[in-house]
Amino acid sequence: MPTRLFTLLTGTHRYEKVVSTRNRGHGQYIDAPILAYLIETPNGRILYDVGCDYRKVATPELRARFFDPMRPLFEPPQMTEDQRIPRYLARLGLGARDIDVVFLGHLHFDHAGGLGDLPGCEVHIQKDELAAGRTGLDDGVFEDEIAGAESWRIHEGEYAVAPGVHAVATPGHTAGHMSMLVELSEGPPVLLCGDAADLTENLVDEVAPGYCWKDEEALALESIRKLKALARSTGAELWPNHDFPFFRSLPQFPAWRA
Repeated sequence: MPTRLFTLLTGTHRYEKVVSTRNRGHGQYIDAPILAYLIETPNGRILYDVGCDYRKVATPELRARFFDPMRPLFEPPQMTEDQRIPRYLARLGLGARDIDVVFLGHLHFDHAGGLGDLPGCEVHIQKDELAAGRTGLDDGVFEDEIAGAESWRIHEGEYAVAPGVHAVATPGHTAGHMSMLVELSEGPPVLLCGDAADLTENLVDEVAPGYCWKDEEALALESIRKLKALARSTGAELWPNHDFPFFRSLPQFPAWRA
C-alpha cells in the first residue's frame, strides 16, 4: 500500500480573525475549516485529529452550554452528520477498528471532540498537553472529552508514529502541541502544522496564533520558525490548519495526496 494522505473537512468555524493571528484582525470575522487527516501507510492508518463532538454541535442544549460562552469572539461550529469521522471512513470501506493510531495534535474541542465516535482506538497525546488540559485553565479543552485519558498512550517529545510519519514538537499555542511530518510515496513530504499555524499568514509573516498557552508568544513563534526550517531541510510542504483558500487547493475527499 502506498502512503496516502486524505484531508477531512469535519466542520467549519466563524470567528474574529484575531483568534488566528495575534493582535491582528480585530473586528474582522473569517470562516475557517475544521480539518482532520487520515494517513494510510504500509504500516497502518493514522488519524491526525478528529474534529468536534457532533452531539455538542447538533443538540441545542449542549450547543448553548458549551459554545454560547464563546460568543461573540467565536461562533458555535457548524457540522453535518456526513462530516463525522466514521462517515468519511465508511466511504472508504473502513471503520474505527481499521484505525491504528489516533494522534491528537492538541486537546482543543475542534481537534479532540470527535473521539467519542472512535471507541477502542489507540490515542496518542503529549504528557505536557494532557497535564495542561487537566488544569481547567484552557477554555478550549472540555473536561468530558479528556475523561478517558487514563487509557491513552502518553508520549514525551518527538517520535516516529510509524515509519515515515514523525511527531514534531511545536508548543506555544498549547503546552504540548504537536505537528506531523508525513513522507509520501510519490510527492514531497507534508508538514501538518496543526494550530501552530492556522493560516498561511502565520507562516509567511511569522505571526503567532491569537491564543498562546500562558501567553508564551515567543515559544509559538519559535515553533513557526522550526516548521519553516524543517520544511526547507526536508523539501516538505507546509499545510496550515484553518485556512479555507489553502484547503480548497488540496485534493478534495475522497481524492488524496500520495
